[in-house]
Amino acid sequence: MNEVVAQGGNFRSGYIAIVGRPNVGKSTLLNHLIGQKISITSSKAQTTRHRIHGIFTDEHAQFVFVDTPGFQMKHLNALNRGMNRVVTSSLRDVQVVLYVLEAMRYDERDQEVLQLLPDNRPVVLVINKIDAIEDKGQLFDFAERVSNEFKQVLSRAEGFADIVPVSAKFGKKIEELRETLRGFLPEGGLIYDADDVTDRSERFLAAEILREKVFRFTGEELPYSVSVVIEAFKMDKKLRRISAAILVDKEAHKMMLLGKKGEKIKEIATQARLDMEKLFDGKVFLEVFIKVRSGWADDARMLQTLGYE
Repeated sequence: MNEVVAQGGNFRSGYIAIVGRPNVGKSTLLNHLIGQKISITSSKAQTTRHRIHGIFTDEHAQFVFVDTPGFQMKHLNALNRGMNRVVTSSLRDVQVVLYVLEAMRYDERDQEVLQLLPDNRPVVLVINKIDAIEDKGQLFDFAERVSNEFKQVLSRAEGFADIVPVSAKFGKKIEELRETLRGFLPEGGLIYDADDVTDRSERFLAAEILREKVFRFTGEELPYSVSVVIEAFKMDKKLRRISAAILVDKEAHKMMLLGKKGEKIKEIATQARLDMEKLFDGKVFLEVFIKVRSGWADDARMLQTLGYE
């Protein structure tokens, strides 16, 4: 953790939204910006479903990054409609917006998010995945094209407040991005304690870690409609005892997760437990069950129970 000195008149703090279409690397970017993994990642679209605050504090500023779900235009069930509301509401409550694009890729999905950007907040364009581009000279023309559309759509005389190319996957240009953002934060005191890295509880983080492992070990086999609920989370001295249920839509999905002789679910649980122990810095006893709950992603009452906004 970075050492924080006594706050003076030059200390800055504020909220920074990270927005973009699914799979542009928002959660990976957040994890690098705060220096610790709190937001889950996978190649499956719409991995992030909740608004998550990631916090980075040094002697000069506190950055509160707001990781949002990727804006969803298709398959608008109750879950996805709720996630879209999270995106739009997040943009109203921040001082700065990071608009994240994948290098050299800009289509109607990115345009849809562009139209949501506020016209009264500084917006920094983050061009991610530059490691995949051999000719970096292409990035200038790409950024100029997007900047011109940004001015046109939002009727702004000026383009983006700044443009920063990064590689979230390899942690390149992350410090440069953080320094760029520092100048946009207003003067103010700590919003969270200096040692905090997220506003979410260990119970929430445990569910997210397990959900990430489900996605990673099932690939495209298992449909998007899967969730995790923590049924019990107890401290036994220094041991965390966690009981978790993975919710799936169909019996066939349950069989996919079980795998041959239950080997797949065992591996998922083992890898989730190891990640929890690393994040929580302590031993974890994890029990995992699979439950079939048909139509849960379109059930408002179930979504409320699961904590979706």
